[in-house]
Amino acid sequence: MAALLRSARLLKCSPALLLQVTGNTRHAPAAGRLYSGAVGTPHVGLCVRQTVPRRLNVNRYNAQRGLVKDEPSVAVRSKQAQQFDWALAKLDSSVRRTGRVTKTLLLHIFHDICRTGYPSGNQALLMLRSCGSLLPEVPLVERIELSQRIWDKLQELGATYDVSHYNALLKTYLQNEFRFSPTDFLAKMEAANVQPNRVTYQRLIAAYCEVGDIEGASTILGFMKSKDLPITEAVFNSLATGHARARDMDSAEGILSVMKGAGIEPGPDTYLSLLNVYAEKGDFAKMKQTLEMVENADIHLMDRDLMQVVFSLTKAGHQQYVPEIVERMHHERGYVPDAMNLCLSLITHGHEETAFSVLKSFTGLLVQSQTSDSPDLGNFFLRHCVNMDKSVENIVRFCKDLKDSGLHSSPLQFTLQCSLEAKKTGMAVELMRRMKEEGVPLRPHYFWPLFTHYQKEKNISGTLQALRAMQELGVASDMDTFSIYILPSFPSVDSARTSLKVIVLDMCVFLLFYVTVLKHFGLITWVDNCRRQSPLHLLLQITELLCKDPRFNSTEPETSENVAYFLYNLIDSMNETEVHSKEEQLREYFGLLKNMNISISLNIFRGIRNILESYQVPELVKLSCVSQIASCFCQGLEGKLSFLEKTLAELKAEGKTASSTLKKVITVLCAEEVKRALELKILYEADMTPAAYAMLINLCCRHDNAEEALKLKMELARKDSEVALDAQKYVALVRVLSKHGKLEEAIDMLKEMKEKDVQLRDGTISLLTLTMNTAAMKGDANSIRRLQEAIFTLGLAKPSSNLCSPLITCYLESGNYAGAFDATVEVHKQYNQMPKIHDLICGLVEKGDAELLQNVVEFLSQERGEMMMLYDLYFAFLQTGRYKEARKIIETPGLRARPTRLQWFAEKCIAAQQMEPLENMVDMTVKLFECDRDDMYHCLLRLCKETNDWQKAEATWMKMQEENLAPRERTLRLLADILKNNDKEVPCFVCFSFVFSFNSLVAASPPKEPTVDDYRLKVLSLCKKGKAQEAYDMLKEAGSTGMVLGPAPYDTLIKALLAKGNIEDAMAVKNIATDHVPEFSLSDNANSLLIVSQVKRCQMKDALGTLKGMLQADQVPSQLAITRLVQGLASEGNTQDIQEVEALVKTLGSIKLSSMLFVNNAALAHIKNEDIDSAVELLQSFYIQNTDNQKSSISFVFRKVLDANNDAALDKLSAMVERLCNHFASYRAATDLFLMYLDTGRTEEAKFLLQRCAAVNEQKDAMFTYMLRAAQQPGQAAKIKALSELIPDFTEKENIYSHLVKCCGLDKDFSSAKALYERMQAEGVKADELTLKRLALLYKEAGEPVPFEEPPESFSFYADKLKKQRSESMEPADC
Repeated sequence: MAALLRSARLLKCSPALLLQVTGNTRHAPAAGRLYSGAVGTPHVGLCVRQTVPRRLNVNRYNAQRGLVKDEPSVAVRSKQAQQFDWALAKLDSSVRRTGRVTKTLLLHIFHDICRTGYPSGNQALLMLRSCGSLLPEVPLVERIELSQRIWDKLQELGATYDVSHYNALLKTYLQNEFRFSPTDFLAKMEAANVQPNRVTYQRLIAAYCEVGDIEGASTILGFMKSKDLPITEAVFNSLATGHARARDMDSAEGILSVMKGAGIEPGPDTYLSLLNVYAEKGDFAKMKQTLEMVENADIHLMDRDLMQVVFSLTKAGHQQYVPEIVERMHHERGYVPDAMNLCLSLITHGHEETAFSVLKSFTGLLVQSQTSDSPDLGNFFLRHCVNMDKSVENIVRFCKDLKDSGLHSSPLQFTLQCSLEAKKTGMAVELMRRMKEEGVPLRPHYFWPLFTHYQKEKNISGTLQALRAMQELGVASDMDTFSIYILPSFPSVDSARTSLKVIVLDMCVFLLFYVTVLKHFGLITWVDNCRRQSPLHLLLQITELLCKDPRFNSTEPETSENVAYFLYNLIDSMNETEVHSKEEQLREYFGLLKNMNISISLNIFRGIRNILESYQVPELVKLSCVSQIASCFCQGLEGKLSFLEKTLAELKAEGKTASSTLKKVITVLCAEEVKRALELKILYEADMTPAAYAMLINLCCRHDNAEEALKLKMELARKDSEVALDAQKYVALVRVLSKHGKLEEAIDMLKEMKEKDVQLRDGTISLLTLTMNTAAMKGDANSIRRLQEAIFTLGLAKPSSNLCSPLITCYLESGNYAGAFDATVEVHKQYNQMPKIHDLICGLVEKGDAELLQNVVEFLSQERGEMMMLYDLYFAFLQTGRYKEARKIIETPGLRARPTRLQWFAEKCIAAQQMEPLENMVDMTVKLFECDRDDMYHCLLRLCKETNDWQKAEATWMKMQEENLAPRERTLRLLADILKNNDKEVPCFVCFSFVFSFNSLVAASPPKEPTVDDYRLKVLSLCKKGKAQEAYDMLKEAGSTGMVLGPAPYDTLIKALLAKGNIEDAMAVKNIATDHVPEFSLSDNANSLLIVSQVKRCQMKDALGTLKGMLQADQVPSQLAITRLVQGLASEGNTQDIQEVEALVKTLGSIKLSSMLFVNNAALAHIKNEDIDSAVELLQSFYIQNTDNQKSSISFVFRKVLDANNDAALDKLSAMVERLCNHFASYRAATDLFLMYLDTGRTEEAKFLLQRCAAVNEQKDAMFTYMLRAAQQPGQAAKIKALSELIPDFTEKENIYSHLVKCCGLDKDFSSAKALYERMQAEGVKADELTLKRLALLYKEAGEPVPFEEPPESFSFYADKLKKQRSESMEPADC
């Protein structure tokens, strides 16, 4: 057909002759017109009438489509069907409501299809059909690009295209006015082995007619005639357009008579085609005549049809006729959304003036439905004008017209909002300028979206541009604008100062001083050389500016709101530790504020006071209360206080009890000052209750008055020695007493807490830590030691890292690292804690004290193990920027990943926003054994999100791809969030959205031959189901037709066959693959399976050859493959090849092999060769030469020897274990033999071995491990009993009985369990809750009453409880 069209220019035939159709049937049934020429789409002669409300027509092809493709599995097919339903409903809902689909929704569905990886033909068809007139807000070029992108991507993912897909693509081309070659299109279909149908030919005719090529259309008509394909009304409509485009209006008008002659009655679409033709020519007289013909013929043109005419008129430049066409509209149901879509299409094509006239024609219908006092009609129009970058002059004019007409209450403000959302700075500034001219007030927050956008992009010039615009428009910048939206755009304070001085002079200089102070005062170490002035001096300068400079304070100088906010932000920016370390400077600053007679609002004062109280800084709270900062607060309390004091005096005069009123007075005074409260206490001492004393004690502690607090406590004790304060007040007393040197009294308070059984909670324990941290800042190590000793000795709290850390902090703060190390050793020895070790090592690395660092390393290696020491050193090198040294540490042979340690350092970097050390850690751990790479990259992306660094996130994604890493969903979702937040394109395989679902959009086309994709997916599906032989038959069937499936199906099938042990067929598939794909080679997994299969067949030489081939090809064999190969060589007695495999494997550092694999199997190989002496010598030297091997087991050797009943070998091995045990103090081999005797039922031999090797009795860890392992399987109770009889004290009786009960549960042995329980009762052994739960289940299953109260919770609850108790008994090392 394509060749025929290429020669069409040689033919001269009349379309009228080709259109002689017999019969009187119209081949254009009424159907939904969702995908066939919506409003605002160029008329292509293929409109199908809409006689029902708009909806997706999903049944049109139900009788045409056959096999789309064989999905990978039934589950995938089911999921796709569900997905399709959802997406179809979503699109259908959008079309029903608005008559259009948004590009965002379409891309959402597209990305989700890509993510699933198995797109169906139905899904592809749905996507293609949505890329035309349903996107009126998208320019034509973008629609075409989108459709082509969808076509290519879904085809790449395996979607099978048939004729319906090509027809949908054709329709998209026509609706988007895309000029293409029909001959090339047909050639493309032929190359894909897809046969065109009637719809294809109709749309190709329309394509020719769009450019006025009647010859090409005539050629296709002739072909349709020869095929006996029906010529429908749509063909005639296209020909009318084609003749008009060819400037042959007579032939275009003659189409009506040709149709009647062919027995087809012209319908509304035909007349619509003629109207569009006349509209393009601007022949309004003919349009009127045609409209009259329509009325006389009793044919109804819908509003959507007339809107198509409006679009054609406007596009051809004949807008003057639009009003008359608009007047002819009937305002049918659905008129408003259709008119809105027409407006959107007109704006997209550059005809916003006409669009506005159409808008005004239907807004009257909407005014009636408005229920708000603030109308907002025309929002969609204004938003699209902004998105399409229409001129500000036109947009302002539209806004003025809308407001004057009462259709919109604030159109300019809404348009400004749209421009800000679209990040169109120039338009936004110009709109604000127009708003100012009209007297609309401008606010600083109008600029915030611009600053946010520039901040994300690190666009300093954009920030400065927006700042200039603010100045030009006279918008004053407030504190939030500068601190939140402007300053973070700059990399540093210095660069901000340099850039902003030019723009805003004093204001920015002031604000930058403010930020400088916050940086130095609240976030970094207190520095006295900030701009050669102390931070305190800067604080006073800023305060004076805020109070006295009229630019910042137009009210009374003493009540400046800016000062209030400055103070609150200053305090709020500091954490608890910083407040404590800077307490003296803050106290001095507050004192100066008091002298300046400054007061602030009540709410802000309360906020400052609450922060200070939560930080436990009584001196600062006192200063903030008694100074005039809180004058308004104090004035508010004065009236209430006077009333209470008057009541109190009256009660005393009458001789009545005044305890309740006195307590209220003291409560009020606690918010002000301590002096008056103490005076009242003296006046009304007889009425003082313990509660009142407690409040006064707490008040004195808050105000740092140690003398009065202690005096009040002694008075309270004299009045009632049994009264106990709450834990918080006791700790407050300890804090204030220890701070003022009254250490003995503070310790007495701790002792009293123990005597009166005052329990400490987490909050009060943290206060104790703060108390000792205060002493640490003063360098008072002795006080810290005394307090720690008292707390832990009295049992008030268990030793923890937090409680032990102040002692080390004391030395670190003063730079005394030797003292810090000694303190660490001391704390570890006394309390088994090792706090601040990371800070200590970092300090030593930075200082360069190699000798002391070596001592620390040796200590850590001894106490925590070499691996933990290496990690401590590694993190310190990372923290201090010594990346070369850190890399050497992490590449230590044998080092494996410790997820908790790696996560700890990653969290530390994220909290401190330290990108460089975290990024280096991720890079360095790429080859770390058992390192979870997804976890590493997830942490790095979390930091990218924290710092909003999308470039780094993008680079991270590239690294992940280079590693060929398959990230988890959470990682991909995080990456997508970062890119989306920065308005960057998210790749479809990364993009995450809600799961859209799909059902069948179109039905099946006629059955066709299976394609390559069909065979490929079928083979993969069968392999996944374990049907390797069926998959092999399917592969041979595909090969008989000459199809090549690609490397993946071949490799998958080879692995499936090898898993079944079928080497011959697997190799046959390999040969087929090599013939079709010359570069094909077996994957790592396939080669590993081949080795296992060859070993099973005793083909050791072949298996060894396969291993060597893998290593030469830089492939990594699996652990199972190497293990089976070595065991196979041992079974043949081949010691030489075992040594060769060991040498080969040593070059691979990433395989997790048993440390005893080669030793055990080499020994077995010697035994196989009857060279028992060599085996004994090998094993004996292994244990003697290296004491680190004492934990390595040779149970495997003993098991093989016992199973083979090789008495000769067993005798010599028994003698060996005796020598090791008695002469070399090496007990592991004897323990292994003892446990193997037990495991194989040789109890007498085990008993005899115990007599000869008594030290085996002491190997309790190995015995306990054996018991744990045995209790996991049924039928092992006898072994545990035998072990407990031979070595009764290897663990507590409770453990033995609980595991025996577990074995009874696995064996369903109620009688034994019952006897066990009775024995436990007789021996007084207390069963844990999990054991009781298991016993209760056995009793109930046996139908007997449970003789004890059954624990109410689930098995998992008690199992978790036991695990928690065990973990608490083993204190974790500090990180």
